[in-house]
Amino acid sequence: MKPPPFEYKRAETLDDAIATLAEAGDEAKLLAGGQSLIAMMNLRLVRPTMLIDLNRIGDLDYIRRNNGTVEIGAMTRQTTLENSAEIRTALPLMTAALPHVAHKPIRNRGTIGGSLAHNDPTAELPAVAIACGATMITRSASGERSIAAADFFTGYLETALADDEILTAIHIPASAPGTGYSFMEISPRKGDYALVGVAALLTVKDGNCADVRIVCMGAGDRAMRMESAENSLNGQAPSNDAFRAAAEAAAKSADPSADFHASADYRRDLIRNLTQRALAEASSRCQ
Repeated sequence: MKPPPFEYKRAETLDDAIATLAEAGDEAKLLAGGQSLIAMMNLRLVRPTMLIDLNRIGDLDYIRRNNGTVEIGAMTRQTTLENSAEIRTALPLMTAALPHVAHKPIRNRGTIGGSLAHNDPTAELPAVAIACGATMITRSASGERSIAAADFFTGYLETALADDEILTAIHIPASAPGTGYSFMEISPRKGDYALVGVAALLTVKDGNCADVRIVCMGAGDRAMRMESAENSLNGQAPSNDAFRAAAEAAAKSADPSADFHASADYRRDLIRNLTQRALAEASSRCQ
């Protein structure tokens, strides 16, 4: 199928894009990588009257360090992030997650901002953003906003972005030295949408787990931080029993859906197993 008719506008600058979006109203859509949007338009799931193309805005494509924060432009390609030595050093969880994102041609075009703004509940980058405590920077004609990742993802394919706002950057604290990390997911085939996935971060202080962060994909209508699982592990010595208890808490907190790929019970069992494995791997990487 092909999309319904729409008007196409190519923005040359961020200010140009903001002004065009403000004028077009809520019937317009922003074109970043287009890897999800174009498919949805072809299936008539969305019917924008205008596409505003952001691909000429070079100011939104960057990776830079600012003291202890990694600042990433929203139009930075996923392949660029995957191959970045800066990301590998400062945000190893993101580096671990990116190879799971679809296939190489998709990552070559897909952008970090596009993935976060789309907010698929089984997407990898929203889970990483939540686990790492990212902050979303948005711009509109009214000015700039900073939105914590925990508040940005609001529901199935929904975010806190207003109709006239553009996600311009993502600011993520660099991982502290000694932080262990792990990213795991299960999909029907490599590159397919994940059934479920788990992003885990933790440190070990004085022999006990601390600063534990567990975020599950496919556990609800968006990536979910499993606070009960985190609380059960914080202050505990790293062990298989402690990881198993945290994994059980994560499975109980999850509210996965059922479809022709997997039942809700099967997804919950995958969450249980992946969480235990991810915590063990993260613990082994605490140096």
